[in-house]
Amino acid sequence: MMTQAYYTGISGLQNSSNAINVVSDNIANVNTVGFRGEGTEFASLFENSITTGKGDTSTVGVGVRLQATPMMKNQGALKLSENSTDVAIHGDGWFGIQGKGTSEYTRNGAFTFDKNSDLVTADGYHVLGTMGGNIADGVLTEKLTKIPLSDVKGQKKLNFPKTLSYPTKPTSKAKFLANLGVGNDPITIGATVIDSKSNRNNLHLEFVKKKVQTPPGSQYTVTAKTQNPEGTKIYDTKTGDVTFDAAGALVSNSLKSIDNNGTPVTIDLGSGYDGVTSIDVPVVSGSSIADGIVGGDLIGYSMNKNAEIVATFTNGEQSSVGKIALYHFINEQGLDRISGTRFAQSGNSGDPLFRKDAEGKNVNGSDVLTHRLENSNVELSHGLTDLIIFQRAFDANSKSIKTADEMMQKALSMGA
Repeated sequence: MMTQAYYTGISGLQNSSNAINVVSDNIANVNTVGFRGEGTEFASLFENSITTGKGDTSTVGVGVRLQATPMMKNQGALKLSENSTDVAIHGDGWFGIQGKGTSEYTRNGAFTFDKNSDLVTADGYHVLGTMGGNIADGVLTEKLTKIPLSDVKGQKKLNFPKTLSYPTKPTSKAKFLANLGVGNDPITIGATVIDSKSNRNNLHLEFVKKKVQTPPGSQYTVTAKTQNPEGTKIYDTKTGDVTFDAAGALVSNSLKSIDNNGTPVTIDLGSGYDGVTSIDVPVVSGSSIADGIVGGDLIGYSMNKNAEIVATFTNGEQSSVGKIALYHFINEQGLDRISGTRFAQSGNSGDPLFRKDAEGKNVNGSDVLTHRLENSNVELSHGLTDLIIFQRAFDANSKSIKTADEMMQKALSMGA
């Protein structure tokens, strides 16, 4: 029995020391961004079976071992960050990062752009995701509001150019809405139209009631003119006839288009009461709706809750250009720990996968918060409590060894 006491005390001493190391590492990383703490699970080395007088059987452990140090899965506290590329996962999931050909997984979202415009971690690991495919030769080729994730194995390094242009989209159509009334005074309405050189020009329409009217209804001559904002250069002038019925609804219009510094613009005066009318009510200022977008240069990149990288331009336009992937595992606790913040897949974790929406498309499955970082998920108060418990267990096992040694010495001296 005294030999058993030695073994029990020594195993307890060794495994209490191992547990102290685990808890100490947790406490040391209580402020490490993305750190995942470890728990401690113990099991008996051997067990003795004991049968009571009533026939009941129970067991008594003989020695102890640290069976596992499972990863703690609870969400860490979120803290504010001034860096627009710092992000935190709110929920399940892992960022994928790549070093020298191997993929690793982390909750540390402290990202930045390197000299090659790649999105990377602080120590240069590339962040994995899906590019929007809407950038070519430094020009945005398509405005995207969302980017679907490609397959798990199709995720690549995210690269975004430092200079990016939003192309000019010249005005192709201008629609006018106004009431000319029934008076004889000329009425002018206008619109801003964009040419192929990204200039904002003016399109003016002047309606003049014809001197000779043919009832029922009324007839006007409309003169359209395109010119630069200063009015110093006229690009084109066109004239047409407009006819309204007796109730003031538009019946016909012969003015169809005009040149805007090399770009044709369709003039839409509407039909019926949808557009320009001539009704016997007070005349109000007309309005217009014109398509077209002036070109713009990149201001910078930001991220949204869908983990999409959004480019913002000087013309006020925005477009998604890439998406950070969030990976999931069937058994997260089966991941191999490379460091406190980085993990690799293993046979126990299973392969990385993506969540699916109702349509079967790949989705991240969790929101990503910008200007946030997820702190360690270790609570200092719990860590200190566990440390005290394991230190006392260490002391108790040390005393049990000392007591067993004293009993052995006494037994030997009695035998002598």
